[in-house]
Amino acid sequence: MRKMRAAVGLCLALAGAAGLLFACSERASLPLAAGFGPEPQLPEPKRGLVPTVNIAPAIGWPAGARPNPAPGLAVTAFASGLAHPRNVLVLPNGDVLVAESNAPPKPDDSPGIAGWVMRRIMARAGAGVPSANRITLLRDADGDGVAETRSTFLEGLNSPFGMALVGETLFVADTDAIRRFPYQPGAMRIEAPSTVLTELPAGRLNHHWTKNLVASPDGQRLYVSIGSNSNVGENGLEAEAGRAQIWEVDASTGQHRPYATGLRNPNGLAFATTPTPVLWTAVNERDEIGSDLVPDYMTSVRDGGFYGWPFSYYGQHVDSRVQPPQPDMVARAIAPDYALGAHTASLGLAISANSGLPAPFVAGAFIGQHGSWNRRPPSGYRVIFVPFTEGKPNGPPVDVLDGFLDAEGRAMGRPVGVALDGRGGLLVADDVGNAVWRIGAAGK
Repeated sequence: MRKMRAAVGLCLALAGAAGLLFACSERASLPLAAGFGPEPQLPEPKRGLVPTVNIAPAIGWPAGARPNPAPGLAVTAFASGLAHPRNVLVLPNGDVLVAESNAPPKPDDSPGIAGWVMRRIMARAGAGVPSANRITLLRDADGDGVAETRSTFLEGLNSPFGMALVGETLFVADTDAIRRFPYQPGAMRIEAPSTVLTELPAGRLNHHWTKNLVASPDGQRLYVSIGSNSNVGENGLEAEAGRAQIWEVDASTGQHRPYATGLRNPNGLAFATTPTPVLWTAVNERDEIGSDLVPDYMTSVRDGGFYGWPFSYYGQHVDSRVQPPQPDMVARAIAPDYALGAHTASLGLAISANSGLPAPFVAGAFIGQHGSWNRRPPSGYRVIFVPFTEGKPNGPPVDVLDGFLDAEGRAMGRPVGVALDGRGGLLVADDVGNAVWRIGAAGK
């Protein structure tokens, strides 16, 4: 694997020097739609000397430009001029918290020339800016879909991402710990120091650094997503202790246990509450076996369930790169509920039985697809909706918001976290456009 990464670095360096977007790569042989739904097509893996790299350079939004909403919807800039906004939380009084965050220092993640080149790739894709390490409060007091007030709500954090409010306690998932803060309704800022509820796996490697957070409907438990420390275990399974998992955490004591495992990067977290509360997650799957593999997915999460990573994908499809093989683990692997397309980087997840948006966007899941860097042609770069019936996916995806790439294939924005605002709108954090977009019914 290290030799392959060195080859990747050399080829990328040569391609960059020639001003190319990585000429030595394969292309998808299936339409993107083949990687969606409960039974996606899974062709044979394509493994070459180097993986496909196809970067959409991040340029931000030209003046007056914005993404394209679906027919019947309208989009406004709820807030702009933010610093790499990654996630949003709507408070009961309608205030919106935005985590402005980026990766922490990771000195042991992909060292050498390959690591240097990969960091250049991420910078080109818009992920190279320093982390603001803060949470900003946005307030739309007049309800016109634009926040007229903003304030620094929390600062001095460590790559924050997940946020959850339980009663008068705000929980924030930094990259290395869940921290709790006292919250008073209507407060524009929290001055009180935090206490650590529980520490989270991080360290000098910390490959998938985002830690998302959701509270159970009764508020007694928190669920935190912890991504893997590698693509497919190439850093050794000892580096994966406590990772590629969703933890269940006691909101009072901090005691925790693995709730589900074998999830490469389970970023999105949400509860479907109809007919009964069920935890769902959106997962980023593995790379470097072709543009058609492996589809990202969303799935209901079984207590004690194992979802295959790194030994297999999409149930029991063995990944031969992982040595030695572990057929006993593969035999346990659960196939996910619904594929979300190969390399779409599906990060945000919000589920509602009554979103407040017009049909067909009433009951179902909203997914923020951050967009590919290793698929040709690109995938993601949009927000989609998957209809639900009785708490389960029922139908093909529908675009909610697109137009994040310009005619030259450059990224004007990249959607990440999504949240329903309780006023008939959907909020979308855009970390390249440095904005939070609000989608609502046209004409309202």
